[in-house]
Amino acid sequence: MQKPLIQIQNITYQYDGQSAPALDDVSLEVYHSEWLAIVGHNGSGKSTLAKLLNGIQFPQQGSIHVNGILLTHDTVWDIRKQVGMVFQNPDNQFVGATVQDDVAFALENNGIPREEMVPRVESALEKVQMGSFLNSEPYNLSGGQKQRVAIAGVIALRPQVIILDEATSMLDPRGREEVLNTVRELKADHQMTVISITHDLEEAAKADRIIVMNKGKLYREGTPEEIFLLDEELISLGLDMPFPVKMSKLLKEKGLNLEKPYLTEEELVAELWTSHFNR
Repeated sequence: MQKPLIQIQNITYQYDGQSAPALDDVSLEVYHSEWLAIVGHNGSGKSTLAKLLNGIQFPQQGSIHVNGILLTHDTVWDIRKQVGMVFQNPDNQFVGATVQDDVAFALENNGIPREEMVPRVESALEKVQMGSFLNSEPYNLSGGQKQRVAIAGVIALRPQVIILDEATSMLDPRGREEVLNTVRELKADHQMTVISITHDLEEAAKADRIIVMNKGKLYREGTPEEIFLLDEELISLGLDMPFPVKMSKLLKEKGLNLEKPYLTEEELVAELWTSHFNR
């Protein structure tokens, strides 16, 4: 059996002034090179979980191990070398005057020598298709480009895990697709583990596994196919089903014999074309 890269055991966290914990006795595991989506409505606990995984906050009960290291105040910087985070608003992460300065910032803070830093910066930007923007000012970039630069800043540190904390929620559909394609390629090419914190089930549909959070607890987990079979149950939790899944259901109700709910528009169109129109 595969050994987990991250082990979260019985963690609880409650904010000051709140009547209920944001996370309530949560346990889960994350495996090497998987894409795990953690979904839930606002207040479900998913973003608190992201902050705990990166040591921005610490559990009040329970434990978190990353690659065998227990997360504590003493080990938090060792953990952050292995777990990088991309936040919702890329503007909040920019500190450099140019794209290359921004990507180099974290490397400088980690004491990476300049002769190693320069090729790392260039390589990270090439991986996110932003190599031609080295000397551009970050604030002149589109939303999708900014988020790809933010991802480059994380992967230049060569973490084992990248957390996307609502990292596509402020982007238009084109920018969202650019970022998700970039992450998908990085995962495939470098066996990177991806944890996507999102309320967008269309984004979650691209993951290997989904965990549904509700009221601070782990509500359900499974493959996207298994989770989307919950259908009305997810809607009752304040989550909107992906368009292809809703369309699959409507077509089935109209009498079309579809094998399953399809997770992407491409899959649905291919099934309709081959099974119903290409005759």
